[in-house]
Amino acid sequence: MNQAFKTRDTADALWVVRDKVQFMGEVPEKGLSILEVTVPPGSGTPPHKHQSVEIFRVLSGEITFTVFDSVPPSQMVAGPGDVLTLRSFQPHNYANTGSLPAQMIAVVEDSMNHFFRDVGQSEVPPDGPPSAEEIGAVLAACQRHGIEILGT
Repeated sequence: MNQAFKTRDTADALWVVRDKVQFMGEVPEKGLSILEVTVPPGSGTPPHKHQSVEIFRVLSGEITFTVFDSVPPSQMVAGPGDVLTLRSFQPHNYANTGSLPAQMIAVVEDSMNHFFRDVGQSEVPPDGPPSAEEIGAVLAACQRHGIEILGT
């Protein structure tokens, strides 16, 4: 099979805390990757910022995005088909506050792809909130990859 063709069943997948990140494609000469992220209810990211631009397109469910570059922060509830583009170092986070899993496509720069591959685990995570050990591993990976967690 052509290595450029991937399906949800054939793409590499890692769990980053509780989110499933699938590596759907790369454009190495442009330093871009396309990821499919499944976000279970209650999951999301802390407020953070990083060098990589990001483009998110929600496929299913709802994702609440918050952008922290104004007072008060702007918050958007994105549903299927909605797109959010974030510039480099724009402080933000996302969360699935609904009762069903949500899926989104993310276009990211190589730096984020490397972060996800560094911190991601191949084993399906347990239900419930992340352990102190998991949080510590993510924070250490953030330091290695230039991702600043805000409010810490």
